[in-house]
Amino acid sequence: MARRRKKSSGSNKFLGGLILLVLIVSAVPKEGWITIGVLAGIALVIYFGLLFSSSKTIPSVSERTNPPPSNTANSSTRRAASSRVNVEVRYGTGSDPVPITKPAPSRATSGFGIPKAPKGFGAAKWIPAGESIAVAGTAVPGGMLYVGTSLTTPSGETDPCLIDPSRSVSAHGDYTEREMGYWPNYSEISSRARRAYLSWLEGGRRDPEADLGYIFLFFYGLERRVLVDAQSDPAAKSDLPLIATELRRLLGIYSERSGSLRHYAGELLNWIELIDHGNDLYEKPIPELPNTSELSIYLRLALGQAAIAGIPIPPELALTWVKHDPAISLRTPAARCAEQFDILFHQRYIDVFGAGLKLPRNRTKLKFVYRPASAGFFSREIKRTFGEVPDVTAVTGPTKKLQKIVDEATETLASYSRLVGKTPEAADTLEGCLLLPMILWPEAVRAPIETLKTRMGGGMLLFTYETLLTELCAQSTLTRAKTQELARILASINIGFEPDVLSGARTPKPESKIVLFDLPPEETQSQVTTEYQAALLTLQLASAVAAADGEFSAKEINHLRTQVESWSHLTHSHHRRLIAHLRLLIAEPMAIGALKKKLDPLRQSEKESIASFMAVVAQSDGVVSPEEVKLLEKLYKALGIQSKKVFSDLHAVSAGETPATDESEQNGFTLDPTRIAALQQDTQKVSALLSSIFTETDDTSPVEDGEEESGSTENMESVAEGILGLDEAHSAFARLLISRPQWSREDLEDAAADLELMLDGALEQLNEVAYDTHDIPFTEGDDPIEVGAEIVEMIAA
Repeated sequence: MARRRKKSSGSNKFLGGLILLVLIVSAVPKEGWITIGVLAGIALVIYFGLLFSSSKTIPSVSERTNPPPSNTANSSTRRAASSRVNVEVRYGTGSDPVPITKPAPSRATSGFGIPKAPKGFGAAKWIPAGESIAVAGTAVPGGMLYVGTSLTTPSGETDPCLIDPSRSVSAHGDYTEREMGYWPNYSEISSRARRAYLSWLEGGRRDPEADLGYIFLFFYGLERRVLVDAQSDPAAKSDLPLIATELRRLLGIYSERSGSLRHYAGELLNWIELIDHGNDLYEKPIPELPNTSELSIYLRLALGQAAIAGIPIPPELALTWVKHDPAISLRTPAARCAEQFDILFHQRYIDVFGAGLKLPRNRTKLKFVYRPASAGFFSREIKRTFGEVPDVTAVTGPTKKLQKIVDEATETLASYSRLVGKTPEAADTLEGCLLLPMILWPEAVRAPIETLKTRMGGGMLLFTYETLLTELCAQSTLTRAKTQELARILASINIGFEPDVLSGARTPKPESKIVLFDLPPEETQSQVTTEYQAALLTLQLASAVAAADGEFSAKEINHLRTQVESWSHLTHSHHRRLIAHLRLLIAEPMAIGALKKKLDPLRQSEKESIASFMAVVAQSDGVVSPEEVKLLEKLYKALGIQSKKVFSDLHAVSAGETPATDESEQNGFTLDPTRIAALQQDTQKVSALLSSIFTETDDTSPVEDGEEESGSTENMESVAEGILGLDEAHSAFARLLISRPQWSREDLEDAAADLELMLDGALEQLNEVAYDTHDIPFTEGDDPIEVGAEIVEMIAA
């Protein structure tokens, strides 16, 4: 009971206390609870702080390993001992230590160190040409890259070219799309752009459709290697030839798409080529150079050194000059037929200048200012001077002389260029080569003609025109124009062609006979004179008359041959051609009807004039034999003139007017040379009449490809024009200006004087044109004078 009452009393007390607690809690205001909460929080912090500090001081631990086991212990005991560590834990400062045994640390943990960084992380490394490296799961071949996480520019920024493996790379990226700004930086472009760049590198840096920003991003690395590393690092300097090769390869793929790339890559190539230049570049092999908006600094230095030394410019250097100087206009044939143009220019250059063109020493001094493309070198310029070497682009006299030679060579190629442009497969055919001088013919086309010359051996060859074309490997029957070109080519190697198509004879048909004969070296072109035409008509009439009456015998042929050789007023070449024509007449006699058809349109007085002149020709050797008189009578009859007039015409040039005696009729006339000379001088009228007879036209003469008029549109195309529409002098001045970003006034005054310009007036005109064209200035400032970077970009584009 007592226990039961006690228990009931305790319950009542607990219940009463709980009720009292509820009443107290309900009586506390809201603000009080906030205060209580804050105090409770502080108390908890203090409590746990004390708890933590006491836990640190209570266990005092000292660790020691067991001593080495004795030699008498068995191996299992040694292994067990070696795997344990005895630890003494002391609780409090005054308590005795309590021994605890724990396993010894393993040997693997005893050598623990910080892991090495993944490959590519850390200071940047140049990847040599030909080596590969993996970046973001992509195998990048070819090298020539900087890879790492740290590479600073001269200004202290991260170099734009650095491929940083720590940067994120997207799973997809298209390098044909524009993903970057004007000055890309690998560390700042998007992850998609990084993937695209790595994909372009993975493909060998050769896809022509790639966005140009990726080409420049790669170019920045080459630029740094040349301008920074190669200045002090022998290994980097040894890379320069490989970098130059890579630059040329990139230009071969992308230069047509970007004038800016042409400019920067070309300038970097120039810088490489001039690192170890000597004083005689004009004597060294010329490296491959790109075409840019100004003449290459390498060529300017070579030409300037030649000017200093007083050495004539060699033909090879002159040819490179005209091909790379924007001030010299190259029309389409020079580009389309480059090999033929080179040969013609070389030949003509030597003909005009002999050992070579000598350049004056003008006052403008040569300087090279390299403006890097990379933003890592932003606003920095690298300059190089060359002492007293002049800048030859500051004068226009030499380029005018070279332009004349260029124009002559180009005009020679104009027809061939048009033919090749329309029918490329005709380039190495006889038909195509007939439009070129024989010096330009390929061996396969030239060889058959050389064989014919050997067969001819100084004599004559008679065959059909078709046979000739077959032996020369012609692919078609030649038009009149091409036949004339063939005759002209043959004449250039001392082979004559009859009929004389160059003097107006009708083009032979394929089945017609032609004669090739040896042409004297002193006369490789047909030189038609009135005397020759009269002799030719005499020969044709005589052969026609002989063939008509059946008397064209061997005796008559020999007589005509003797007559031809006796005409001393004719040249040796004329004699050779008339004999060849006689050979042609023997094979194919001229019908008297065909001759009369030519002569019928003439008036009787005109026929008599021709007949009288034939009489003069017959007397040119000073004696007229009875045989010649008989021949003249036949010719007069063929012309419709009474034969008795032969004697009156012969007597008109004789010593007197007395009738011929028997002796004179038997032995011939004795002539007055003075009278003959007087009659021969009055030949203008007869010449016109004979020309009308011997100039024949074909019924049809189709125009072939390449035979258009020389003033065609293509023939007028130029590779280079004046800058911004300026004249020659101001264009040359503008090109000189853009070669440097800044000029002293003194240097520009010398340059303007070399071009015979007033400096202030020239600058004003350039600025006016630049504002009108692009709404930007060409130059700014008075001294120094700065060239606007924007206008340089515009001109280079």
